[in-house]
Amino acid sequence: LGVKHLENYSLEEISRYIDWTFFFHAWKIGGKYPAIFDDPLKGKEARILFDDAQVMLKQIIDQKMVQANGAFGFFETNAVGDSIELTLGNKEHTMLHFLRNEEEKEPGIPNLSLADFIAPKEAGYTDYIGLFAITGGLGIEKWVKKYENENDDYNAIMVKIMADRLAEAFAELLHDRVRKEYWGYAKDENLTIDEMIHEGYDGIRPAPGYPACPEHSEKETIFNLLDANKSGITLTENFSMYPAAAVSGYYFANPDSQYFAISRVSREQVEDYASRKGLSVKEVERLLGSNLNY
Repeated sequence: LGVKHLENYSLEEISRYIDWTFFFHAWKIGGKYPAIFDDPLKGKEARILFDDAQVMLKQIIDQKMVQANGAFGFFETNAVGDSIELTLGNKEHTMLHFLRNEEEKEPGIPNLSLADFIAPKEAGYTDYIGLFAITGGLGIEKWVKKYENENDDYNAIMVKIMADRLAEAFAELLHDRVRKEYWGYAKDENLTIDEMIHEGYDGIRPAPGYPACPEHSEKETIFNLLDANKSGITLTENFSMYPAAAVSGYYFANPDSQYFAISRVSREQVEDYASRKGLSVKEVERLLGSNLNY
């Protein structure tokens, strides 16, 4: 239980967890790695981009162009309705707030909330949740500026994309260590990196802004609990992370946990969510924006 910080994590180790499919998506090239190389239309361009990325990645690692830091922690918790209550080390409590899908479903298919994957308070036993905030892009700005000053827009974009990929890879690596070591609920898990990327493990790591929890202001609670600023990651007024090559979210260990989409929510749920968060309905409507069904 409690919070841990990782500083200057090995970029070489992180790089082994890169999902190259999303590297191509960042360049607006659809297709899966490595099959994309055999595509008669996209294959040649994809190979050139990939080879250039390997050069940039080696340079990033060898010259330590960016730094990877992270904060993560585990907390006792129980669900209270669609929120969950975290017990802190000093026995104080804080809340994480979630929404519930309201779409009409087939009989027997539930309308999920992430709170469903945590034991409710009335169950009579303690459950647990993990939180994390990591970056793979500390120090990226000076390199972007350098390339831009040299009118090298290609490498300015490439270095930003690679920092994003390193951040996502760091999230994958840390989740792997959480399952097998830090939390240890899957000590015997033996997956390849490709199987991890395709989520062949128990548990999920949704992030505020994901379809299952589309409301970004919950990042503030994550950052406060983890003291993420110590890792060099901050939040803007609009709850964007800085540096941009960063990921934050939750660790759920429940083997039945799954990703889903909240989609649209009613005014009734907005009013309930506003009450739970201690905000005005108008402020919650602003935060939820396109997720409103009215």
